[in-house]
Amino acid sequence: MQNSNTIDIRNIHELENKLSTLLSKPISSEEDLENWLKIQSKLIWEIEEQLRLHYIAFQCNTDNKEIKDRFEFDQQYVRPLLKRYQNSFDNKYLESPFRMLLDPKTYSILDKKIKNAQTLFCEKNIDLEVKEDKLVTEYFEITGSLTAIWDGEEKTITELQSYLQDPNRNIRKKAKRLISEQFLSVEKDLQNILNKLIEIRHQKAKNIQLDNYRDYMFKKYERFDYTADDCYELAESVRKYVVPLIDNIYNEKKAELQVDTLRPWDLKAAAPNQKVLKPIENESDLIEKSSHILHKLDPEFSALLSRMHKNDCLDLESRKGKAAGGFCEHLPASQLSFIFMNLNHTHYDVTTFLHEIGHSIHNECMKQLELQKYLEIPSESAELASMTMELFSMEYWDTFYENTEEFIKAKLDFFKDIVKYLPQMIIVDQFQHWMYENPNHTAKVRNEKYLELHNTYQSNVVNIEGYEDWIATGWLPVLHIFEIPFYYIEYAIAQLGALQMYKQYKENPKQALQNYKKALSLGSSKSLTEVYEAAGIRFDFSSKTIKELMAFVEEELKLIKQI
Repeated sequence: MQNSNTIDIRNIHELENKLSTLLSKPISSEEDLENWLKIQSKLIWEIEEQLRLHYIAFQCNTDNKEIKDRFEFDQQYVRPLLKRYQNSFDNKYLESPFRMLLDPKTYSILDKKIKNAQTLFCEKNIDLEVKEDKLVTEYFEITGSLTAIWDGEEKTITELQSYLQDPNRNIRKKAKRLISEQFLSVEKDLQNILNKLIEIRHQKAKNIQLDNYRDYMFKKYERFDYTADDCYELAESVRKYVVPLIDNIYNEKKAELQVDTLRPWDLKAAAPNQKVLKPIENESDLIEKSSHILHKLDPEFSALLSRMHKNDCLDLESRKGKAAGGFCEHLPASQLSFIFMNLNHTHYDVTTFLHEIGHSIHNECMKQLELQKYLEIPSESAELASMTMELFSMEYWDTFYENTEEFIKAKLDFFKDIVKYLPQMIIVDQFQHWMYENPNHTAKVRNEKYLELHNTYQSNVVNIEGYEDWIATGWLPVLHIFEIPFYYIEYAIAQLGALQMYKQYKENPKQALQNYKKALSLGSSKSLTEVYEAAGIRFDFSSKTIKELMAFVEEELKLIKQI
């Protein structure tokens, strides 16, 4: 990966000198203020890129002491310093008499962001966040080391998940049991980590006179366009309009598998007369075929992937010591993106990679933005970019499947998964609302609450009897709960937006792609409502919209079956 840094963040004295020099820079005019904001952005981009590269290195190698030490140095020294200076920069901006002369079309959202950030800053919280980060690192060390023996071979959790699709029910059950038991084996440790995180996070909220950490995170995520009550209404709409469709899907699955009752290890299974979808041979195969699809959508998209590959910005294979999950990290100084994921050689690899490519395209579309804070995009638009790319790419999945039946199955499974995952997004979100509104609960009550939410928002077609402990601890692998709390409802909101984008794409592909890129280019320089409008859709997750979109999905499933 190319390195063009002009500052080494490991040299704290040099770093502070750079930040201090910028803070003391005189501002004598409107033009000076605008230039100062741009200089600030470039400096922070360079610092952030190094911080993110150290984070990526740790995620790729959670068992490497040298890499971990460098990452923890950032958490203990670099990030606290940057937070303090960022607050000072914000104060300098707000106190400048030239701020009111700036063009509101460009700077009104910046004003709103900086004023909001000021209400969140608290010196006491910086020390708490160092402790918080250390606990999150501990979570990744524990979960990154989880493996199990399968037929005499050590497998990661991600690799084991591929067996959940096997037509043989005994194999599926064995895989599900091994995965669940691995997390149960570290439950006590993970519960203790979360106990400490909840205590720290509740104190952070109290330190800025907020009732709970949920309200704190709504401010931190700049959720200016909706409220906690809207999340509750969304949850009820999903229960009312999505769960019945899932019941139908699972009843079909039960008939397809020829079983009397559907169990937790049956949900991803291929039917006895079907083969498990195997779209790729290896990482290179995934990159090559995805590039072919991206070129058909827009040659600029495939050129971006080629540039990322050339600059070693892809780490896709699963291995011991590598953190679970997948993400795309923006490297703003280099104007590149890094994709991290764990292949398990199922169709999930295809959708995950194209999902992360959607994030990369988003970052690429924002290259013209000169203000750092406008690159800090809300998850509701970030996930719109990624989930829309999954849907836009779907018509070209025959690149992965020469067999028409497999191509049809991939599309059917994908639409069914869209529906099936919506309740999970609600459960994880509502679980966190409850946790932080009731911070003094015990681990036992926490598990009971998660099981209760599962029973409320998931289909009762699936029989979980005898395996309630698997379900009650189903939150343990959800890294978002530990690392990026309250980042989950955005998946549901963005999925509804992505379905609207797909409806638009079916009617006019060229226009939909233009709208897509136009919306992504805005970053966070406009409100979420305006970003969605630029995409030609509505920022709307009302019950009416959900009902309409579920009807659309049902119709799509019928059309695919008729191919």
